[in-house]
Amino acid sequence: MDENKIPEAWRVLRIQAELVDGIEALAKLGSAVTIFGGARFKPGSHYYEEAQRLGGLLGKEGIPVITGGGPGIMEAANRGCHASASTSVGLNISLPTEQDPNSYLDLSLKFRYFFVRKFMFVKHAVGFVIFPGGYGTLDELFEALTLVQTSKVRPFPIILVGSDYWGGLVDWIQNTMLANGCIAERELHLFTVVDDAESAAKIILQHARMLQAQEIAE
Repeated sequence: MDENKIPEAWRVLRIQAELVDGIEALAKLGSAVTIFGGARFKPGSHYYEEAQRLGGLLGKEGIPVITGGGPGIMEAANRGCHASASTSVGLNISLPTEQDPNSYLDLSLKFRYFFVRKFMFVKHAVGFVIFPGGYGTLDELFEALTLVQTSKVRPFPIILVGSDYWGGLVDWIQNTMLANGCIAERELHLFTVVDDAESAAKIILQHARMLQAQEIAE
């Protein structure tokens, strides 16, 4: 059915159903790391290899990996995790140009609504790792920063991989946003820039272990 022809009340029910289905499908997943990045990176490219390595490092530590389920960085991270015993998850999205799920998913879900999919990316996350990408990657990055900044979620590491790629954006945030008083000095520390999978994994694992210790203490 054409989305534009659906009565508003019916659309709400469709959104509700998609939300309930997603929550139930991921109910047993536990804590996971969400990895974002561009769909256009090919196997063998530097960032593809780093994303695959990161997926493997996390998977070996028992941490599931969640991606957008498509090609490029998403495929690479799923591929690394899929080779371990941990769950490799892809949250795909219906688009005018269909994005096929990659071949390295233990659990694949498809969403119609971006905002429901975004909720699923965050719900189980103990960290976001952002590889180079386009508008969609930037959207997820700033969504995560806003949620942590406004205390809408429990703080978790937000890691940018690739100082060469992200350096210009970081300079702009510091020299323009901060300089104009649009963010506070402390908010520059809501994200960390690294250059390799090992550094990203180290930050994530430290945070995950801290959360485990807190849960045991409680």
